[in-house]
Amino acid sequence: MMNVAFLAVVTALRFGHLLDGHGGVMNEAVVVVEGEKIKSVGHEVPKGATVVDLTKYTALPGLIDVHTHMTYYWDHTPGTRPWAQLGSLHDAVTVYLAQENARKALESGVTTVRDLGSFNYLDIAMRDLINRGAMTGPRMFVAGYGLHISSSPSKFNSRDPNATSDFGRADGVADVQRVAREQIAAGADWIKMYGSTGSDQDLSGFETYSFDEMKAAADVAHRAGKKIAIHSYGPDGARDAIRAGADSVEHATDMDDATIAEMAKSGTVYVPTVDHNRYYAAHKDEFGYGDEVVTKLNDYIARNAATLKRAVHAGVKIAMGSDAVFTGFGENARELDWFVKAGMTPAAAIAAATTNGATLLGKEKELGAIAPGYYADIIAVEGDPLADISVLTKGNLPWVMKGGRVVVERK
Repeated sequence: MMNVAFLAVVTALRFGHLLDGHGGVMNEAVVVVEGEKIKSVGHEVPKGATVVDLTKYTALPGLIDVHTHMTYYWDHTPGTRPWAQLGSLHDAVTVYLAQENARKALESGVTTVRDLGSFNYLDIAMRDLINRGAMTGPRMFVAGYGLHISSSPSKFNSRDPNATSDFGRADGVADVQRVAREQIAAGADWIKMYGSTGSDQDLSGFETYSFDEMKAAADVAHRAGKKIAIHSYGPDGARDAIRAGADSVEHATDMDDATIAEMAKSGTVYVPTVDHNRYYAAHKDEFGYGDEVVTKLNDYIARNAATLKRAVHAGVKIAMGSDAVFTGFGENARELDWFVKAGMTPAAAIAAATTNGATLLGKEKELGAIAPGYYADIIAVEGDPLADISVLTKGNLPWVMKGGRVVVERK
């Protein structure tokens, strides 16, 4: 059950244990919240504060999922499939129904997302509705249309020869610059670029954009004070994305040692998204996938996990991204299980979902930690995630606060 409540002006949250996101662990902690920010962290309850007893829980910073698609919603109508239904509903209906995705993300402990691709700028609409308090959901940083190469012939419109419904399509340096600028003009926080083939069933990973095209997009983003995420299912697109100045590379399986070393040296953030293919395999019946698709997905998962393990060993900076779509919301934090399997300590995995995500977003002094002056994005779990990461990754958390408001409370 979700219960949205506004806390008193000054509220003291008492936790049995607290992980502050900066490496600190505190027992019997008191977090004082004033408005939407954290006022203090310590052991004393200030006089006159409203006290909330959460001493049976461990507190952590709200999680940051840096790869989602919040407006990819499926309504489970009998006879429909998620991908086939996408885009068939009215835009207003889609944004309204996508509140379910937002709710499930919050219930998994995710209080901030970087949303990497939508259509008709529904992500911008959803971000703005959440920011003005008209919709409850994670704080959103959005990308508008993802830039991609032509994959089908143009259709002539006699009434408007220049008309297009594919506002993310861009071929060549000049076109890439134009489309990237259009996303920024529309209000995007990030630029997203599809640097290779690859999606749910398509695991090919062929590079689509040249180095020059990637660099053109990165330059446009950086000149505007924005950042760029480049999708690459395979190693070639990842190699050129890193050289071109991508701030993060998504998926990036089968990277060679030289590419991984360059990633570590440049500080490019790796968002491996291992679990999203596990999700597709687990929900194969909903998507209508046969056993042959599941076999390919499992092969890709194994290679993706192996690449992640090598990246961890090489000291690459890694951030948590679920690539959640449709019914995958609520499973966002399961990516952390893969991080631990790849050799991360639970503390490092938590950092990937908090401080690393905040730094990638350029919000390291506002998000990703429980500290004075930071947004009061705080989650509560039962148990010790430093000993068992699964207490954090199974979802359905008992209590979640975002910006000083209780947005999940289970009784």
